Amino acid sequence: MVRLAKIKVDPLTLENYNAALKEQMTTAIRVEPGVLTYYAVADKKDPTSITILEIYADTTAYNLHTGTPHFKKYKETVKDMVKSLELVDVTIVGSAKKPGM
Repeated sequence: MVRLAKIKVDPLTLENYNAALKEQMTTAIRVEPGVLTYYAVADKKDPTSITILEIYADTTAYNLHTGTPHFKKYKETVKDMVKSLELVDVTIVGSAKKPGM
């Protein structure tokens, strides 16, 4: 399962949002076998516009992820920081990376 999360963050909370996001992502990768990849990027012209590429082993892994304590903590922490959220399910049409990355 591959998803893009397009998030608009309140500029006054951006530093705190980024910290909460990083904590959630690193915990998920460390403890959840079904969470395969996270990439979070911010628009250079508008750092409050964040896009996250999320890759899960399957839909079951995603559903398990959303029930974890660290994900629930993230959602509670950022609930007043996130101004909008759009979730877009996508299909990978190709990928390339250097070995060892």
